[in-house]
Amino acid sequence: MASDDKPETVERVSREKVDEKEETEKGGGGFLDKVKGFVEEVGEKIEEAFGFSKPTAEVTGVHIPHINHEKADIVVDVLVKNPNSVPIPLVDMNYLVDSDGRKLVSGLIPNPGTIHAHGSETVKIPVTLIYDDIKSTYKDIKPGNIMPYRVKVDLIINVPVLGKITIPVEKTGEIPVPYKPEVDVEKIHFEKFSFEETLASLHVKIENKNDFELALKSLDYQVWLGEHSIGGAELQKSANIGKHDASHIDLPVTFRPKEFGSALWGIIRGKATGYTMKGNVNVDTPFGAMKLPISKEGGTTRLKKKKEDGTYEGDDEIIFRADEFRFIESFF
Repeated sequence: MASDDKPETVERVSREKVDEKEETEKGGGGFLDKVKGFVEEVGEKIEEAFGFSKPTAEVTGVHIPHINHEKADIVVDVLVKNPNSVPIPLVDMNYLVDSDGRKLVSGLIPNPGTIHAHGSETVKIPVTLIYDDIKSTYKDIKPGNIMPYRVKVDLIINVPVLGKITIPVEKTGEIPVPYKPEVDVEKIHFEKFSFEETLASLHVKIENKNDFELALKSLDYQVWLGEHSIGGAELQKSANIGKHDASHIDLPVTFRPKEFGSALWGIIRGKATGYTMKGNVNVDTPFGAMKLPISKEGGTTRLKKKKEDGTYEGDDEIIFRADEFRFIESFF
């Protein structure tokens, strides 16, 4: 009978190996899974025996306190809760910001603090995105784009009895790569002309080349005709500029034509003159407030005289009468 039992034992062992292999191939109930389950079960029993529970964490917000066309300062709020009756120290915080799987910035914050017993704490992670670095690395990211992002944070916590554990959290969103508005002085309308002081307004076109709207709140500007400054100002102005759209605004300016010398002669004949304009615009966007530079060098514009009916002289019309020319010639 012993000889009859031996094949049966071998067959049973072989069948068990085949069953185990099939379970492993099917991805369930393998040896490693059993070990993992055993460790987790032991860990839970230790937690119950000693009264310790794993802390929890979540990303509660991503703020952009400052952004312009050069960089974006981002603050990530991570809320950590400690359900235990003893303080728990945070060992490290690793963070990564990526876009479509491409790393934008990463870093490590060592020893970020301690979570009080039965308490919670919001840990702030400051991150700065430098747009020139991003655009030079990823050529398809262009100024004016809206870029998807993911913030991933790994919190390493030292829990009594359990030891060091890692809690991963993440959050997704969108952030812009701002494009500075383009500006063009289309005409200079003068309301009152004298050689001592001329009151005028700049008819300015501001073009938004971003994939998001700009709500203009204020601006500062300086303007030069040729090499001569005609001044500037800081003004509160409101205008909504849609994405890939433009808006026109009038800006007041006061200057002294007699300081132009002979260069004034071409201007008063209605000829186009070169100009430079520089300044900044303060705008609200869906991503927060921004201060963006505006600049235009090598542009050309014309001086236009306002007529009695409120309209302005055409491009081909001389803006002074003959008697006005004779008066002006007397100054040269």
